Amino acid sequence: MSESPIQTTEYVFRRNDALLGAQMLFVAFGALVLVPILTGLDPNVALFTAGLGTLVFQVITQGKVPVFLASSFAFIAPIQHGVATWGVPATLCGLVAAGFFYVILSVFIKWQGPGVLHRLLPPVVTGPVIMVIGLVLAPVAVGMATGTIGDGRIVGRTAMILSMTSLAVTVAVAVFGKGMIRLVPILIGIAVGYALAMVLGLVDFSPVAKASWFSLPRFTLPSWNLDAIVYIFPVAIAPAIEHFGDVLAIGSVTGKDYVDDPGIHRTLMGDGIATSLASFVGGPPNTTYSEVTGAVTLTKAYNPAIMTWAALCAIALAFVGKIGALLQTIPSPVMGGIMILLFGMITVVGLNTLARSKTDLTEARNLVIVSLILVCGIGGMKFSAGSFSIEKIGLAGLLGLILNLILPGTRKAL
Repeated sequence: MSESPIQTTEYVFRRNDALLGAQMLFVAFGALVLVPILTGLDPNVALFTAGLGTLVFQVITQGKVPVFLASSFAFIAPIQHGVATWGVPATLCGLVAAGFFYVILSVFIKWQGPGVLHRLLPPVVTGPVIMVIGLVLAPVAVGMATGTIGDGRIVGRTAMILSMTSLAVTVAVAVFGKGMIRLVPILIGIAVGYALAMVLGLVDFSPVAKASWFSLPRFTLPSWNLDAIVYIFPVAIAPAIEHFGDVLAIGSVTGKDYVDDPGIHRTLMGDGIATSLASFVGGPPNTTYSEVTGAVTLTKAYNPAIMTWAALCAIALAFVGKIGALLQTIPSPVMGGIMILLFGMITVVGLNTLARSKTDLTEARNLVIVSLILVCGIGGMKFSAGSFSIEKIGLAGLLGLILNLILPGTRKAL
């Protein structure tokens, strides 16, 4: 029995697939714009770079993998710290370097084979590093939910009402939703929280009225900053491993071995170049989106060309000025409620990485690696040597990599 035009895993570009592409963008939209909203970057630039990054990825992977690339949550804390410490242009320099890390890793994998990832960065390293990402962000989520982080206009009981409403709706949709509705719990939670804020008279639409329908995104070029590079570069370890898992996941959905064809080195190369390009014009780093993989699973839309349509839709929307202005009117507590769940989920992903690998945490070697990564990463330990400085997520990732390389194999439990 032949495949339907939608179910085909071959790249077939058809005009009547445009609606399917727009649907995929809709699934990714909530998370896509969330990162720039939380970090102070331009949401319209994020839309543009998500579309551009996806197209670049498709070229490098020969149009074989049906994935969509957009804003990476793993870089939220480093971007926030970087913007507060060095400013946006300098932080973008560090993000460009993170993209080059992917490229370097892809060349290394091409040389050594994909198994080298598991040897250098096993779950005993990646699991706790991912946990650190979520736990370091936890205070930010609580601060936004209570109104102590943000514009300061909405605080106390009102902030909690907004944040808990958006959180409750998101949880309800994620747990009880059916069909396509279940794929967009974040978007629905934000919409309900935003609607409540409108009813309470807490939304100022004057920026939307002033914004033009057509406008260029606020592109920003990076400026050289070695400190930002050193701080952000190691953070790329965790999303690089996440990329590997996402490629395996979409392969299991479509029945294709993308690790072999087009090759994990090509997919990682595409992700890295997309990240560097995005950061070079002021956008957040890109990553493969698991929620879009979920939509592919549900709709059986395996044709990679559908992601081309999603990318083209994202680029087109990036030039609608009122969209960026509207997103900026969302009250911080509404986003804070969503963040409480999302940052907790990042931590759980790390826990699940350890659980699925069946890592024996009573073994001395594993216990030492996990313990030091968690305490040094969450505790805020900082290592400095002259102009070199590394802390939190970056330190956790680098420390895990080093410990995994220098500690001997299996030892008795402590």
